This record gives sequence, C-alpha cells and structure tokens, in this order.
Amino acid sequence: MAEQKLKEKYAELALKTGVNLQKNQALVINSSIEGADFTKIVAKKAYELGAKNVHINWTDDELTLMKFQYAEEDVLTDIPDWQVAKHLDFAEDGAALLAIRSTNPDLLKDIDPGKVAKANKASGEAMKGFRQYTMNDRIPWSIISIPTGDWAQKIFPDKTKEDAIESLWDQIFKIVRVDQGDPVAAWDQHNNTLKKAREFLNKKSYRALIFKSEGTDIRFELPEGHIWKGGAANTPNGNAFNPNMPTEEVFTMPHKYKVDGKVTATKPLVYGGNMIDGFSFTFKDGKVVDFEAKQGYETLKHLLETDEGAMRLGELALVPHASPISQSGLIFYNTLFDENASCHIALGKAYPTNLEGGSDMDEEQLDKHGVNDSLTHVDFMIGSADLDIDGETKDGNQEPVFRNGEWAVKF
Repeated sequence: MAEQKLKEKYAELALKTGVNLQKNQALVINSSIEGADFTKIVAKKAYELGAKNVHINWTDDELTLMKFQYAEEDVLTDIPDWQVAKHLDFAEDGAALLAIRSTNPDLLKDIDPGKVAKANKASGEAMKGFRQYTMNDRIPWSIISIPTGDWAQKIFPDKTKEDAIESLWDQIFKIVRVDQGDPVAAWDQHNNTLKKAREFLNKKSYRALIFKSEGTDIRFELPEGHIWKGGAANTPNGNAFNPNMPTEEVFTMPHKYKVDGKVTATKPLVYGGNMIDGFSFTFKDGKVVDFEAKQGYETLKHLLETDEGAMRLGELALVPHASPISQSGLIFYNTLFDENASCHIALGKAYPTNLEGGSDMDEEQLDKHGVNDSLTHVDFMIGSADLDIDGETKDGNQEPVFRNGEWAVKF
C-alpha cells in the first residue's frame, strides 16, 4: 500500500514538475508495456489535472528484439510518414511529452551493431523536425524511469526479479525525492540550488574549462555567448518544466571546433541496447581523432559514424561527486541516472538554447557560433572523486571550479 501511494506521488510529480501539465493541454506518453500499470496511474492523474487528451505510444522489448532478429534491414530503416506526422501534429498543438524509460540495457547485445546503428540513424533523420521542438524547449518534455525485471536484475543480479524490482523502486523514490513529504516543494528547492550554480557560471562566462583526472586531460573552449542551464527550463510562453527527473547537472555546450585533449569515461554507457565500457577519446580541434573501448568497440565506432557531428561534442555538464545518485554506490546502466551521478559530456547535437539567441538561428548561423549539429545526442560520464576543473577567464587566468570531484566555490 505504501509503495502504491509513492507511485501515485511519483506520477503526480512527473506531471506537475516534470512537464507542468496545463488544463486543456494534450499529453503524449512514451512507455513500455511492462510499465502499463504505472502508465495508467499517470494517465488517470493527467485527466484529473485537466488534460484534454492522453495519447500513449507503447513499446515492448520482446517485440523490439524480434524485429531486429527477423526483419530485413530496409524494414528497420523505414520510418512511416504517419509516425512522423503524428508526433509533429501533437507538437504543433503544444502537447506535453513524457517519456517513461525502462528498457533492458542488454536488449540488443547479440544484434549486429551496424544494423542497430542504421535503424537509429534512420529514426534520427525522420524525427529531426520533431526534435526541434524538444531541443529548443518549444514544448514541455520530461524523461523519467521505472523499474522492469531485466533492468532491475542488471543492477541487483543477486536478487530475485521481484526483490530486484522492489529495491529499484526504493532507489528511484529516494533519488527523485518522492519519499519526501512534499516532492513538488522539494523539487522547487532543488531547482533553486541548480539555479544558483548556473547563475554563478553565467556571471563568470569562462572562456574555457580544463578537466584533469586519471586518464583525462582536456580543454573545452566555450562559445562566445554560451549559456549555462540546469534544473527547470521554460517554454516560450514561460511555463517551467523539468526535462530530466532526476537531474543534478548544470550544463552548457563546448565550442564544436575548440576541444583538445584526452577524456576517459568513468562509467559504462548503454547505447542501442549494447554496453560500451572502458572507453576513451582523443580530441583535436573539436573532433574525435582516436578512440578506444575495452567493450563495445564496434557499437562505439558505429555511433561515431552516424554523421560528421557525432564525432564532435554538443554538451558539457557539471555534477558534484556527492550527488545522491553517486552516493548510492550503484551503476544504473541507464544514462538518465548515471549522467546525474557524474560530470559528463555528449557526442552529437547541442541544445540551441545553450547559446544567446540560438533558438532563432538557422544551421549555418549556429555553426558559425560553434554550435554542433547531429542526428544523435549521447551522454557519457567522465566525472570522478579525483576530478579537478579549472575555469579559464577571458584574460587567460585560471581559477578552481571543482576540486576532488566537488564544487570549489560557494554560490
């Protein structure tokens, strides 16, 4: 009974703080069949909050795997026009988008990575217009996660499926502050903390950030007019929403042509149903010129070959090592959680909202300002307890921003 009440609080938090659902606004939910019970809780609460329509796009891991096992490649890369039109129709109507992620991290581990990469690229190309709505915050959107059996047992391999799911629910409730008396108020306070961090960085307006730790020595130059964001975002009409729940980051974009050095990942990355681990990149003039991976090399290679922009960076995020997710001591094999345990960067497309006036620029203008474009956007973790970050001022001086994985400044 207690768990049921927490699920209802979680659903309400996702609607009120996640997408900030308004009366007479449509809601689109992407969810898995295995999460149907929780999705129905969300749908019911959405209608109670005044949603004019709740549309659910269902997925099923077993059916997804079957399709990759048996369907021809031209079927996997054919994205029907009606699917694209459906998403654009909801976006043009100003619908809110809630993604409830719960995929098995190892779902496609036995599928040819090249096959998966082509399917992902085709989807990215087809949905490029729709992504303009989310990556420019033109509609409210949010991503949350719920436990499924395969995912839970990946994190807790020594537990039965039922116990693993219960343990993962407990972790999620704590991490997203649902276990607190008033989760919405707790998130208001948390967003205010992130606001102070981003305001500090925006005031500093560093020319570059230098990261140093074991396996990492890299300089990220930042574009002129870059903006730090984090916590709540705002639609053009001023409605606040939280794109990621959980979130512990403040983030901006590196200059696509001005990143130099080597960076080593500190946590595994699950991409396209495959695990990538023990990997590192060397950048020169913003582009990957060398990379290594102890596991998932071919998957990583195909990711980098998605397009020209996949070999450059679109995001740079700061997360203190003392974040609740990091302190849990768990690897979640889920980027939504793992990226909020650690400083991270993203290969691929940058958010235009991270640049002054970026949302109103065309692709050519964005490129001139150093804003990366790509069909993909994939975060991977580079933070650790020994990470030091220095900020380089416009006059070339350096000052501490992080020491030993934690903020070296007070807001």
